[in-house]
Amino acid sequence: MKTIIAEKPSVAREIARLVGATKPEDGYMYGNGYYVTWAFGHLVQPALPDGYGIKGFRRDNLPVIPDEFLLVPRQVRTEKGYKADSGVLKQIRVITKLFNGSDRIIVATDAGREGELIFRYLYHHIGCNVPFDRLWISSLTDKAIREGLANLESGEKYDNLYLAAKSRSEADWLVGINGTQALTVAAGRGTYSVGRVQTPTLAMVCARFWENKRFVPQDVFQTHFSTRGKDADSVAKFSSVEKWNVKADAAEVYNMLKESRTATVLSVERKETVQDTPLLYDLTTLQKEANAKHGFTAEQTLAIAQKLYESKLITYPRTGSRYIPEDVFAGIPALLKGLKNNPRWDAVAGRMKQLTRRSVDGTKVTDHHALLPTGVKPLLFAKEETTIYDMIVGRMLEAFSEKCIKDVTTVKAECGGVEFVAKGCIVKQAGWRSVYREEQEETALPEWKEGDSLPIMGCSMTEGKTKPKPFHTEATLLAAMETAGKEIEDEEMRQAMKDCGIGTPATRAAIIETLLEREYIVRSKKFLAPTEKGLALYSIVKGMNIANVEMTGEWETALAKIERGELPAEAFMRDIEAYTRKITTELLACDKLFGHKDSGCCCPKCGNGNMQFYGKVVRCDNADCGLPVFRQIAGKTLSDTEMTDLLKNGQTKLLNGFRSKQGKPFSAIVAFDGDFNTVFEFPKEKKKTGKTGRKRK
Repeated sequence: MKTIIAEKPSVAREIARLVGATKPEDGYMYGNGYYVTWAFGHLVQPALPDGYGIKGFRRDNLPVIPDEFLLVPRQVRTEKGYKADSGVLKQIRVITKLFNGSDRIIVATDAGREGELIFRYLYHHIGCNVPFDRLWISSLTDKAIREGLANLESGEKYDNLYLAAKSRSEADWLVGINGTQALTVAAGRGTYSVGRVQTPTLAMVCARFWENKRFVPQDVFQTHFSTRGKDADSVAKFSSVEKWNVKADAAEVYNMLKESRTATVLSVERKETVQDTPLLYDLTTLQKEANAKHGFTAEQTLAIAQKLYESKLITYPRTGSRYIPEDVFAGIPALLKGLKNNPRWDAVAGRMKQLTRRSVDGTKVTDHHALLPTGVKPLLFAKEETTIYDMIVGRMLEAFSEKCIKDVTTVKAECGGVEFVAKGCIVKQAGWRSVYREEQEETALPEWKEGDSLPIMGCSMTEGKTKPKPFHTEATLLAAMETAGKEIEDEEMRQAMKDCGIGTPATRAAIIETLLEREYIVRSKKFLAPTEKGLALYSIVKGMNIANVEMTGEWETALAKIERGELPAEAFMRDIEAYTRKITTELLACDKLFGHKDSGCCCPKCGNGNMQFYGKVVRCDNADCGLPVFRQIAGKTLSDTEMTDLLKNGQTKLLNGFRSKQGKPFSAIVAFDGDFNTVFEFPKEKKKTGKTGRKRK
């Protein structure tokens, strides 16, 4: 007998049907020489510190660095602490019986780093010695599963993948457990969770938040004039090349334009611009665009893509590649032909003859190729699923369409020594941009040549302000995680940076959700904003290694090298252990930042606790309340005396030193609202008059 183990029951059922294992039992199916069983995620995980006899959070125990990691069945939290999940224990007993009763095991967990770890942890926990083979497939169609079963590979081929997954798991344990315990011990109360990837990600959200809040906008002025060609209907608008921060400088040019009758053409440049087709989707790019265009969260997009995969409609979604190999490219015409009679895509697919090969490069395919539809006809499904499926189909059509070609004309003109520019654009070949029937804006300029005199028909001056970078959205945060915070527009460069990013396509959504669950960030409309709790944590760790984005990116590069057999896992773990000792020391030293004293004031909210002065916050010591009142407001840090006034009286005196979002100073009273949040109050000004009755200046 052979045992096939899948990652989920739904996948196990599909495989069982194909191999003829149709007789159901509790936790597995059998028949035709096969047992088919399943995990449900990680059945086995590294033990918590309790498993090593280490109880509670104590300075003397840190850092916790096991000589060898213990594996235990997945645990659940109860009122009396953690204990093994009864359902997990039951399934492990089933799998143990099947493994030990088999001649060979076929590993059919998801074909990626975490799928490999799910099986290997289980295999080692059981203490199994039965040889195993790997089923490595990129879709769940019957054809793909049959071909995969006919071409099983030795499990040893994926040893390096397992070592990379194991190293990732143990590194996250060491940094997360020790970092969280060290910072919590330093704080003296509450729990402060930190992690190898989550803390650098929080740092990026907070850094963007403060960059936005501290931005001081500047005035920007620009001048323009309109003219026409020989054809009275062809009107063009020229704008000054220079922009001014001082209105008087722009006004001087504007007045000059009003008095002038003509401008002179300095140069005319006409060139053909080619816009390459976009690459196919990997998971991160799909998540970014689904967020930007449709407002889907990264986790929502991943869940939908996984469902489409399990419904056999798309290829494996947790991919980090945007390319396909030659053998997959050979099947693209059949996928296009399969779109015939599809009301949305039939016309586009039907006119595609010569396929562009930009997304075809087998050397750039990692574990799995880029996302593609499988050709299986979709049945009716939810609107959100249709949206993601159509995005993947639409991107396939874009990727293999022709390039978009435009003729771009740039005309420079001069008036009174000031240079102006106008640009025109004509679409010669819409190419891939016609897939979504995008309206191509065309602005044809008259056939001017150098030295032509242009009549000035009208002029204007516009006023604006420089704008800060907005808060991160999930799309921009995913992009930042992908390139370790480096802002890269060029698509080829972004691809080259992928190994340096933090997290993986499969884990980035979960990291964002973790920050939300731990109330370090919140969703505010389409943006991600840090909470006071997140900002407080960031203020403590921002200069430390635990928040270093580039260092975390370097680790992801190291994990990729382990996977390729270019770096011993032991060398990586030695670095992680040294790093763990360093951050533990750094975080334990934060107790000075958490030092506190009694304010002498009762909590204004619960009335039972006493408010304690900390460095950046005043907090109620009643564990059931814990009201925080943050000292820093609009760029000003309130003193102990000012905080005492607020706590005792519900408001402070009139205070100076606040700064608006535009950087302008102002004075205000700080008061509590009905929910004990701090708000500003502004006293009404009284008109002061002298003996003559005139207002004093």
